[in-house]
Amino acid sequence: MNIQGTCSIPAPPARVFEALINPAVLQRVIPGCEKLEKTGADEYNAHLKIGIASVKGSYVGKVKLTDQQPPHKFTLHMEGKGAPGFVKGSSVIELKEEGSGTKLSYTASVQVGGLIAAVGSRVVEAAAKKLAGDFFQKFSQVIENPSAGA
Repeated sequence: MNIQGTCSIPAPPARVFEALINPAVLQRVIPGCEKLEKTGADEYNAHLKIGIASVKGSYVGKVKLTDQQPPHKFTLHMEGKGAPGFVKGSSVIELKEEGSGTKLSYTASVQVGGLIAAVGSRVVEAAAKKLAGDFFQKFSQVIENPSAGA
């Protein structure tokens, strides 16, 4: 499944880029993220609790950042598994200056399996878009007010 979108963030690209690769910020804004631990250069272990339709559960996964071109672009690779199934994918994040802020564009390719896949691709795609929307809304709030979302 492919997901793409854009959003405007009220900060310059360099500040947005730094926040997007900061594990402390990410742990605060990733929906359902309970823990994000650095395991190596640009590599992290993640612990999430999320639900899609009636399939809810805990996931343990890995996140890796590659192809970094500060402050304009990077690729995020993720994989995770739990009782409800697995998720694996990557997303290219691009940042462009837009007035005094940043236009963020993302294109993600995601594979799911197990019980998650059983709920149907339309439901999974809608849930993925909602999670992405929630992430960027909370991220924008934290950029505007760093004490928000704590």
